[in-house]
Amino acid sequence: MKSSLILTLYALLFLFIIPQTMSSQKLSKTEQSIIQTVTNNHQEALRFLEKTVNMNSGTMNQEGVRAVGMVFKEQLEALQFDTKWVEMPKEMHRAGHLFAEQQGQKGKKILLIGHLDTVFEEDSPFQQYNVEGNIAYGPGVNDMKGGNVIVLYALKALYENGLLEDAQIIVAFTGDEESTGKPLSISRKDLIDAAKKSEIGLGFETSTGFNYATVARRGSSGWELRVTGKRAHSSGIFNEQIGAGAIFETSRILNSFYEDVKGEQYLTFNPGVILGGTDIEFDKAESEGKAFGKSNVVAQEVLVKGGLRFISEEQKENAWVKMKEIVSQNLPHTSAKIAFTDSYPAMQPTQGNLKLLELLNEVSRDLGQGEVEAYDPGKRGAADTSFVADYVDCLDGLGTMGNGAHTTKESLDLTTFEALTKRTALLIYRLIHQ
Repeated sequence: MKSSLILTLYALLFLFIIPQTMSSQKLSKTEQSIIQTVTNNHQEALRFLEKTVNMNSGTMNQEGVRAVGMVFKEQLEALQFDTKWVEMPKEMHRAGHLFAEQQGQKGKKILLIGHLDTVFEEDSPFQQYNVEGNIAYGPGVNDMKGGNVIVLYALKALYENGLLEDAQIIVAFTGDEESTGKPLSISRKDLIDAAKKSEIGLGFETSTGFNYATVARRGSSGWELRVTGKRAHSSGIFNEQIGAGAIFETSRILNSFYEDVKGEQYLTFNPGVILGGTDIEFDKAESEGKAFGKSNVVAQEVLVKGGLRFISEEQKENAWVKMKEIVSQNLPHTSAKIAFTDSYPAMQPTQGNLKLLELLNEVSRDLGQGEVEAYDPGKRGAADTSFVADYVDCLDGLGTMGNGAHTTKESLDLTTFEALTKRTALLIYRLIHQ
């Protein structure tokens, strides 16, 4: 299918995404009891959130990620889930993942997805949970320890009302969502295996708004650009013997990306780190490096590492072709190579996803929380739901509301936390019991 037809399909799907064929119904006594239990447990949930936020679990802090996993593991075992910690091979430099499972035959088979890691490593100045009015601040409070706590306390409300019996539910909290371990065939194998045993996948990444959910996500790809030039005294730059140098060649390439590749709907790319000079060193595992150079020496090498976001495999591959062509057209006495690595596939807005949105919409209306609409995939990043979207119907963005994700101003809106937990509990209940 051509790219233009794909984008037309997306436009039509999003235009008609909220059919009004399902009438709202009053909450049953059982559902009212679920909602009351969420209210009763709300302060406990906030204390648990504070506890987990105050535990550093930057992706590269393997001990910290594992410790947060153990805290959730204990809580899920108290709900009679069978749990396991899946270790990753040592050379991947990742802590592993937490899985919790309850087997049964009632209703839909559900996979609940979260992640334990954050972007804030041990040396980050942003380490502590604190509250100002109705806003909580802290590393991962919104992305996505808050979403994990919604999952836990929604399940807790159902468990305390005896409503999880004979239900098939898998909780998957990955330990490297912010920087996936490679190869993906190992780091996402257990998540995909869980999806193959399920029918519904619900992701609890940050909400894009109280009345939005995610039925489609862009995929992501990494890219690495390496450029070399001829080291020489800077007085000779641009002459026939020395040429342009590595930094000028890198500037040409990046500017051409901006001018000639940018512009297609849903396609974005970002150079996230750049090192250049006479000599450079980069630690891939720690995502940090150093460069040495002088103003009177023509730069010999440059490294750029970046990411690319796309709505389809076709769009991704077309962008790769354009970027490779630009890289090949070198300035004098320079050379450049670009390499791409797959990270997250795109999550398509399937009819199954849209039906799930209809059910969430019904739940939200019955709770008096209003309509829930599909969020523009161009405004969302990648997430673990993308890995399971080929196997199950998916919704994502069911987590907490807040601002400043991936910054030291990351926050959570406490006025919506309880309401979103109620919405999740009722959605899971109806998937099991209707």
